[in-house]
Amino acid sequence: MEAEKWGRRIRAYRKLKGFTQESFSKELGVSVSILGEIERGNRLPAEELLEKIALSLKITKEDLAPKE
Repeated sequence: MEAEKWGRRIRAYRKLKGFTQESFSKELGVSVSILGEIERGNRLPAEELLEKIALSLKITKEDLAPKE
């Protein structure tokens, strides 16, 4: 459940900033399949990857965090 919330927020911000899954995965240095698993909620991103995601999207990790 937690992973789903993270994934939805990451996908929404990625699209908002104009990244495709392919371009964003290259920016992060991960495979498209890993990014897809994260966005679908099948995988929680590691802390280091969350920091890269926030930096690439020019937002804070708190912006990415699921809201209650």
